[in-house]
Amino acid sequence: MRLEGRRAEIPVQTSVVLSTIEGKRAELNGARLRAAEQLRGETATLVFTPDRLAIVKAGPAARRAYFDRSLGRILPARAGLPPDYAAALTQRNAALKFGDRAAIAPWTTQIAALGAALVHARVEVLELLAEPFCEAAAELGLDDAALAYEGDPPTEGELNARLDRDVERGSTGAGPHLHDVSIVSGDRDLRSFGSQGEQRIAVLALLLAEAALLAERREEPPLLLLDDVLSELDPARRRSLADLVRDRGQTLITATTVDALPVEPGQLLEVTPGRVRWNG
Repeated sequence: MRLEGRRAEIPVQTSVVLSTIEGKRAELNGARLRAAEQLRGETATLVFTPDRLAIVKAGPAARRAYFDRSLGRILPARAGLPPDYAAALTQRNAALKFGDRAAIAPWTTQIAALGAALVHARVEVLELLAEPFCEAAAELGLDDAALAYEGDPPTEGELNARLDRDVERGSTGAGPHLHDVSIVSGDRDLRSFGSQGEQRIAVLALLLAEAALLAERREEPPLLLLDDVLSELDPARRRSLADLVRDRGQTLITATTVDALPVEPGQLLEVTPGRVRWNG
């Protein structure tokens, strides 16, 4: 289902060609891109699939990865912080395994500097997302939803104080690679005490919050791709979701039956084995 909202005066035209005999091809405004992956930087796309519930249900690594991708989209000037920190962490861990303290020292300095910058950027992203996340969650029936960062910026003093333990273990035991983001409703951590329906709403609210921020910061609103998003929402929440995405650019929603769609779609594509039928 596609629900269309406001369009920019000069819309961006993108296309991706899939083939069984050659690689993907992508075009932007008629110009061939060197790689289809370049579209990531040109067209903001936010995706919901059932496995995205891992953002709430899985361990801290899943949440760190998700919010670092959001960081890259919302604060593009600082998009390099997560990979730069990861590269420095790899180098420090390698030096720790050899136990050469002279080689460890410069990487400790890098970890402290890059780690502090990464923590500050993550916290800023969460602060930007907090209000639209809470509002979207409430519209979908999840009250008092909130995000909180769990972890403090690393310092050289902290890293040096635990150097003996780090050398023994061969890994860095402090820093943002170990931090987490809590996703709560009131005093309930949704990872441990949320139903699957609440976890689904929390993920949707995150996507909608980021979509709202990106729409404010870019000429084009992001594309929303929502796969099998309706299956565990009751009719009232399905309609609330339709209302939330109606004025946010282009949204594609998949469902197993037409009856699951809460409103009349802008365009309807019916897919059967080997056939796609478009109903204007």
